[in-house]
Amino acid sequence: MQDILNLFPKISSEQIQQFEALIPLYKELNAKVNVISRKDIDNLASRHILHSLFIDFVQPFNAGSEILDLGTGGGFPGIPLGILYPEVQFHLVDGTRKKIGVVEEIVSQLSLKNVTYKHTRAEEIKGRKFDFVVCRAVASVDKLLNWSRPLLKKEHKHGTPNGLYTWKGGNPKKETSLIPKYEYSEVYPLLKYTNDEYFEEKFILYVQG
Repeated sequence: MQDILNLFPKISSEQIQQFEALIPLYKELNAKVNVISRKDIDNLASRHILHSLFIDFVQPFNAGSEILDLGTGGGFPGIPLGILYPEVQFHLVDGTRKKIGVVEEIVSQLSLKNVTYKHTRAEEIKGRKFDFVVCRAVASVDKLLNWSRPLLKKEHKHGTPNGLYTWKGGNPKKETSLIPKYEYSEVYPLLKYTNDEYFEEKFILYVQG
């Protein structure tokens, strides 16, 4: 938790309380529905919450933006980002009902008015468009692009064009090789923002929509 406070010193007391509440909430719910691996649950603050928040250094979201968290699992990165950005709307979707049940419980417990959720697949989303699609460890980037592109707005609210941000690990060239050469993409190594060796091979990949 201290790492979050060090990197985000301007968050409010309410946000601090919400972040602190996440850890016992997830531990309680994870005992019933396994949405976080047993070996990672004790590293929840760094490997899941903080990991989700690193996008703030890459692409801060403007007030009024709408962000889709595709394949949210137990709520990452959408729930931590919903706390960090109370004036941004986050819509969390996942194809596994029990995982969305965990999301529902946490959103309710923390009274996150800017976070909505649905048990659905990307291909089934109708009538909504988003500024960015975000996702952690869901699928290869070529699949993510196919799912994301129909869901992106045409008009832009940020200096960066609307597109996909996906959290990845390993060799970035493996993922970028799946992107057509004419597509614009950018790799952001996370070790740039922390000294934690866990993030040595972690990065966020952006692909323009």
